[in-house]
Amino acid sequence: MVDRSLSPLVLYRGVGPTLIPPLLPNVSGRKRAAPSLVLHRPDPGRAVSLQVDRLLVGLRWRRLEEPLGFIKVLQWLFAIFAFGSCGSYSGETGATVRCNNEAKDVSAIIVSFGYPFRLNRVQYEMPLCDDESTSKTMHLMGDFSAPAEFFVTLGIFSFFYTIAALVIYLRFHKLYMENRRFPLVDFCVTVSFTFFWLVAAAAWGKGLTDVKGATRPSSLTAAMSVCHGEEAVCSAGATPSMGLANISVLFGFINFFLWAGNCWFVFKETPWHGQGQDQGQGTSPESAAEQGAVEKQ
Repeated sequence: MVDRSLSPLVLYRGVGPTLIPPLLPNVSGRKRAAPSLVLHRPDPGRAVSLQVDRLLVGLRWRRLEEPLGFIKVLQWLFAIFAFGSCGSYSGETGATVRCNNEAKDVSAIIVSFGYPFRLNRVQYEMPLCDDESTSKTMHLMGDFSAPAEFFVTLGIFSFFYTIAALVIYLRFHKLYMENRRFPLVDFCVTVSFTFFWLVAAAAWGKGLTDVKGATRPSSLTAAMSVCHGEEAVCSAGATPSMGLANISVLFGFINFFLWAGNCWFVFKETPWHGQGQDQGQGTSPESAAEQGAVEKQ
């Protein structure tokens, strides 16, 4: 009979199996303690790291050196800059009201506003110089949320689309080249984003101009009735800083030029570009034959 204690035990340690050598027979006759078996469970963290390594190894990073991949990275970055600079903007405008009545002190009005620029919902308190009441609730004028929200939404969609396009282009480039639908869809989407970025940048530029006019301190004092009489003297406060909002408009037009320039490189991957080259090559021998016949005559 074969002693089963001499057969090797196969235990799983980590990811791969581990062989434990067989136990030697007890020839001395002494009592030996039974060996303890320790089973090692697979490490889930190590398995996840192996999957991540396989995914990263499958990426073709040199594709980023080509115009199609490099421009997509720029589109991804400037999409973040566009919706980040517009969506995170906030500013302040204000004015001071000094009543001629000695019982009233100088009142400082500070109004805060920002994205999505629904100025008609921004409240501030207008001081009154009569003795009966102290203040009156007022609102800024204008609602410019439509162009601002469209601009930010387009930037977010561009951000997610460029990530998906980069994953397909870097990881599944062979499928991108063999399947004709991927270049065609990519070209149609690129043309659409080009048009939308032009509309969004122009609309947000016009909307920002209106926001500047509505939040100007002189517009604030002009909207307060207390400043129109002789009972108070109103002074304009500091003009709100619009630097970040102006940069967002600039980023919008940069995105337009990036997507417009990328249309040509995406078009070269479509079957339409190949058909044009085939037609050009097919007509060249005929034209050469016609020229030869004319020369013989």
